[in-house]
Amino acid sequence: MSDIIQLLPDHVANQIAAGEVVQRPASIVKELLENAIDADSTKIELIIRDAGKNLIQVVDDGKGMSETDARMAFERHATSKIRGTEDIFKIATKGFRGEALASIAAVSQVELRTKQKDATIGTNIYIEGGVFQFQDPAQTAEGSNFLVKNLFYNVPARRKFLKNNNVEFRHVIDEFQRVALAHENLEFSLFHDDEAVFRLRKGSQMQRIVDIFGRKLQPQLIPIKEDIIWCKLHGYVAKPEGAKKTRGEQFLFVNGRYFKSPYFNKAVQEAFEGLLMPGYTPTFFLFLELDPEKIDVNIHPQKTEVKFEDEHLIFALLRSTIKRSLGIYNVSPSLDFERDPHFDDLMQKTYPSKGNNSGGSGFIKMPEIIVDKDYNPFLEDTAVQPAEIQNLTDMYHQNITAAPSKINLFEEEDFDEDLMRLPNGYWVFNKGDRTLMLDLGRMHRLWVSENTKPTKKGSTNSHALLFSLEYHMNEIEKNKYKSIKKYLPELGFETSIAHESVLRIDAVPEGLKETQVMKFLENLFEILEYKTEEEFIHFYQNQWSKLQSKSRFDFIYKKDAEQLIKDFTALGFPEFLPDGKRCFFEIPFNDFKNKF
Repeated sequence: MSDIIQLLPDHVANQIAAGEVVQRPASIVKELLENAIDADSTKIELIIRDAGKNLIQVVDDGKGMSETDARMAFERHATSKIRGTEDIFKIATKGFRGEALASIAAVSQVELRTKQKDATIGTNIYIEGGVFQFQDPAQTAEGSNFLVKNLFYNVPARRKFLKNNNVEFRHVIDEFQRVALAHENLEFSLFHDDEAVFRLRKGSQMQRIVDIFGRKLQPQLIPIKEDIIWCKLHGYVAKPEGAKKTRGEQFLFVNGRYFKSPYFNKAVQEAFEGLLMPGYTPTFFLFLELDPEKIDVNIHPQKTEVKFEDEHLIFALLRSTIKRSLGIYNVSPSLDFERDPHFDDLMQKTYPSKGNNSGGSGFIKMPEIIVDKDYNPFLEDTAVQPAEIQNLTDMYHQNITAAPSKINLFEEEDFDEDLMRLPNGYWVFNKGDRTLMLDLGRMHRLWVSENTKPTKKGSTNSHALLFSLEYHMNEIEKNKYKSIKKYLPELGFETSIAHESVLRIDAVPEGLKETQVMKFLENLFEILEYKTEEEFIHFYQNQWSKLQSKSRFDFIYKKDAEQLIKDFTALGFPEFLPDGKRCFFEIPFNDFKNKF
């Protein structure tokens, strides 16, 4: 029987390995940007065409490579970052495995021009589909210039699985932001199809965040800082009003490396306990600095997961420090009764109390409760008299009671109904032999969407603003605006770019309050992409109905509830919203009988 096990050819093995490292254009962007940082660059330029499918170019002013190093860099497991096994457990650089360039070259056409500082001439190397083509001397600038062309040209099955350009470019932006946020001391630029998307100057951490995400975020940011013997924590969290229902801006870094951690995200979420609406997540930019030997970054091909030796202590550090900062900036009470007492022994206090060298928050005065036992409100001249109280009580019961009411749901006949509001905001509606539990908020939302939805037919009226509004867009929002601005005039908006990234709004749709405009636009820009015009209109209508709708807690008067029930009956009394949420449900009478 013949042998059947064979060694794979190098180009096949490289293509298989590339499947782990190169998933999409953004994967290459990450690797090349990190290589540029490891090369001690001070200025890095990223140039993209067709969302990276046809060109990804990274130009840096780093130390460059020699002729031999440039050739060796594309060999598998060739690296300048580590020398022995022990180095894996104290990694201080971004890349270290020596797989990235070999994997990238295996599925694209790669050209590298590089020159070391003070060298008289550089080198130009070209590799196609993992096969070396040529290497020649070349006149080029100091540093390195990588060009990756026609990604997956030799693996068409992989290329067809790439998403459309909007999706792929958003992934590119994500990787660019993660690298740029962690290195505010470097200059970064991003160009897409010859248009400048980002030009980031050197500066402070705050400046870098604002340059990427826009000036409107700056007033919401609260600084976070803690420095203990084994760990440093710094960064920013946004106030509760900066929280979002979508994932939003949530960034964790360790030693300048971005990583994902649901466990640490939970620590931040717990620090905001009681401050956020259900379903909302906080915005944060948090940076940890630890001894490299205390973490392991070699557990994921994309190096986005990190294993921590003391993750439970870091969880406590994040939660406690953020809660304290929220208290100091009067966002929440500064007293944390759930804080672990033993954790204080680990903390080197950042906010020392006056006259106390041990640190802590002793400068915060304990609240005092002062009660005047002799105070009698009925002795005051302005006190409400018993007769007036009775009148108010009568008015209340006229509006909010369980008294039966007559609701003419159908013009042709009358029905006897009972209507009662419960303390939790829901209403009980008894009609004949049926008893229904109503969510008037959802019923109103459905009624609004069916009767006041704007359409892209030129039928939406505009309301001219007395004073124009200005919305400061970040670069992502600016690109999103360009993709949807052609729809906005027919929806009732009059907008223009005033200067740089400032959007001027001169008119809004009828029914949209001036105080609602900014949040409404922010929601429109928040979605990842709009694949079609219909998808945009659908999302727009959904946001519009949410904006115009009331919650169930807004219905406290019976007359409003009765009117909505009449309006809702005209729709056929539908049981569900389009998203599947229930507007009401029936309470079977037998359930009550069985209780007695």
